[in-house]
Amino acid sequence: MLRITELRLPLDHAEDALRPAVVQALGLASDAQLLNFTVFKRSYDARKRSAILLIYTVDCELAAGLESEVLARHAANPHIKPSPDTSYKFVGHAPADFYAAESRPRPVVIGFGPCGIFAALILAQMGLRPIVLERGKQVRERTKDTWGLWRQSELNPESNVQFGEGGAGTFSDGKLWSQISDPRHLTRKVLTEFVKAGAPEEILYVSKPHIGTFRLVSMVIKMRADIEALGGEIRFEQKVTDVLIEDGPKGKHIRGVSLASGEQIRTDHVVLALGHSARDTFTMLHERGVFMEAKPFSIGYRIEHPQSLIDKARFGPNAGNEILGAADYKLVHHAKNGRSVYSFCMCPGGTVVAATSEPERVVTNGMSQYSRNERNANAGIVVGISPQDYRQDGKTDGPVSPLDGMAFQRIWESRAYELGEGGYKAPGALVGDFIKRQRSRVLGNVEPSYKPGITLTDLQQKGRGSLPEYCLDAIREALPAFERQIRGFSMPDAVLTGVETRTSSPLRITRGRDYQSLNVKGLYPAGEGAGYAGGIMSAGVDGIEVAEALASAMLAAG
Repeated sequence: MLRITELRLPLDHAEDALRPAVVQALGLASDAQLLNFTVFKRSYDARKRSAILLIYTVDCELAAGLESEVLARHAANPHIKPSPDTSYKFVGHAPADFYAAESRPRPVVIGFGPCGIFAALILAQMGLRPIVLERGKQVRERTKDTWGLWRQSELNPESNVQFGEGGAGTFSDGKLWSQISDPRHLTRKVLTEFVKAGAPEEILYVSKPHIGTFRLVSMVIKMRADIEALGGEIRFEQKVTDVLIEDGPKGKHIRGVSLASGEQIRTDHVVLALGHSARDTFTMLHERGVFMEAKPFSIGYRIEHPQSLIDKARFGPNAGNEILGAADYKLVHHAKNGRSVYSFCMCPGGTVVAATSEPERVVTNGMSQYSRNERNANAGIVVGISPQDYRQDGKTDGPVSPLDGMAFQRIWESRAYELGEGGYKAPGALVGDFIKRQRSRVLGNVEPSYKPGITLTDLQQKGRGSLPEYCLDAIREALPAFERQIRGFSMPDAVLTGVETRTSSPLRITRGRDYQSLNVKGLYPAGEGAGYAGGIMSAGVDGIEVAEALASAMLAAG
């Protein structure tokens, strides 16, 4: 098979135009020499809005004996090469009698978000029959609890946007792309498993695939069934309250976990696939001496515009084209005070959602369905902060406690609850008023989508602001700057909703090259909560890599 990259055709090209373009690009003598071709990837170039181009990566099967000839003829062409092998290769499989000895403990996966799902799936596919412990509920029950917060302002701290089957990614845009380095094509394994679970096949080739919340729910249920069919065990409403660590001649080693029910599970291998909001578990691990360190993250607001405004700014006369879909954006501004302001988790045609997991705190996030046909576009507009910004001991140097980031997040989430005047309403402001440093009192043309609702206020009140002053200053400067990239971005009645604090984990549970904790063998920190992923795809890939490392250790031990 040969692969052609950067094959460009007009947006409105005829349905049958791709085949002759492939024949021409390869310099084939006739159409008959091209036996078959498949589209591996399709993206677009919208820099010229009136002449948008589709960009294809195509895998081609040629008549016998032609492949080497064509490769030789195009040896200097970087866009015609052999197709890489993207199939997944398991690192091993457990023999049928691997658990014949009843004393052999099974691996445990804590958390059943994207990372935990793929860690458990890979372990199950290798015959290692993992036990998964998820503190939240099954996804359909969890969905009811989440809607309880959005519609009745009733929070279940153990079943919400953050906790439960599918993890935080279930209530999101369902973005299935990542900028991680992927030399082993593990993202292809993730996408293939999603298609097997019911995702549309287009996610295998479109440049920025997404599936939305409703489809994610059914897919998660199917993947759970696959894990169970392979001997895995998924246990819901099973909160891990302690890890059992034993000192040995070669250092500390995990020996089991304790549950809130009082039950203890013996195991020598634990995947910590925690979400970024498992604050009580982070605290417990810190108290048990598991090595972790403070890391940077970002905080800010959600911003909403009419989706039609973003479509027009990005696609011009091609706005509304079915292939292009709802437009997204990615923006960065380096403010005069040294802070970076950037768009985060942009959700075309979506909604802003309540994402708290703790009582009397307000947290926002963005979500879209597969159709992306809601009236507003929304994105986080966030400011990068460092551990020195949020240290709680008043010092100016030295190590920062890894728990200080959580304390910092809680300060602003509690402030947002206060400014929203209770009931999990979020504080909001119009962009025009925010730039002018004044209170918003009446909405304009943009109707905010956040439920349970917003309270218009002054987000920059002296001594009672919704974010630190350096964040407020940076965002106020960035909004007009973003206008230069997307016309209408700083429109006066666009809406800011606060606060977005959980862009990523505030700490890293540091691991070595063997994917194990630096000071507790058998403990495998993974995914977003451990500080090693950001989004569904990177979390899924990390889950695969951690499962491979764990499986290799178990199988090598015999």
